[in-house]
Amino acid sequence: MVEDADAKRRLDQFLSEALGEAMSRSRVQALIESGEVTVNGRPVLISRTKLAAGDTIEMVIPEPEDAQPQPEAIPLDILYEDDALIVLDKPAGLVVHPGAGNGTGTLVNALLHHCGDSLSGIGGVRRPGIVHRLDKDTSGVMVVAKTDTAHRALSEQFAAHGRDGRMERAYLAIVWGVPARRTGIIDTYLARSTADRLKRAVAPATRTDARHAVTHYAVQSQASDGSTALVECELETGRTHQIRVHLAHLGHPLLGDDVYGGGFCTKARTLTDDRRSVVEGFRRQALHAFRLVFEHPVSGETMAFETEPPEDFARLANALDLDLPEPAIG
Repeated sequence: MVEDADAKRRLDQFLSEALGEAMSRSRVQALIESGEVTVNGRPVLISRTKLAAGDTIEMVIPEPEDAQPQPEAIPLDILYEDDALIVLDKPAGLVVHPGAGNGTGTLVNALLHHCGDSLSGIGGVRRPGIVHRLDKDTSGVMVVAKTDTAHRALSEQFAAHGRDGRMERAYLAIVWGVPARRTGIIDTYLARSTADRLKRAVAPATRTDARHAVTHYAVQSQASDGSTALVECELETGRTHQIRVHLAHLGHPLLGDDVYGGGFCTKARTLTDDRRSVVEGFRRQALHAFRLVFEHPVSGETMAFETEPPEDFARLANALDLDLPEPAIG
């Protein structure tokens, strides 16, 4: 508990001095920014937050993890590969890189086995070769760098998010209801939720951790009863959970998204029995990264890849009478 003498002190300063040599101030700041520190039971994400007498502070220190992911023989669905990069179709359920609670069984572990020592260290020890990511339960096309040169060039393209004309990233999403406007742009700022450190939320641009996020969307198909729709989304920025947060903000969260659309779960009860059974059996967010276009980091050639949604996504769309688009590439 904060005593009177420590009132108005910065949170990171208070914790650093309280912990002494056990933890550096930079480590304390990183834990604050990742949501591991609460003040009076609420996450506080800004290190310079001033304390008040009587405040109760709690810090969660994550369990230490192995510094180096280990190779694992996990099958990969490779769409294209050369000396510079790999393009693959990530299945739903596969975590991209090791993290808290997911030290093994990730895409990185599979890539280290597939590529051997050549991948180690490219882009960092914990995320070798990774230039972008998809959520665990999102399926679809990804590109991975195999050299430092490719990693730098691809990272630049992802940082531009297509604004320079070199990259395109498009997703298919099945949402509750039908957006009133068939096409539109969702333009907001996103930041970590103050209520749940694992979530992102629309936030004021004035927040220090707020990041600009822009999603273009277009309704491709809708159920005859208006209960659901198939929406194509194209990213102009690439924030964590961006499409999931933006569509929920629009009032049309993804089917199966318990994090951002939990309040819509009861809508399944309004469906016919056959549709309801399929919807309730779909255990992930209905999101598939179906198209990725980028400039090859070595040759400069335009590389375009498109994958059909996996079986569970297609079965869900079929049950809801939503028409999936025909592949435009390949």
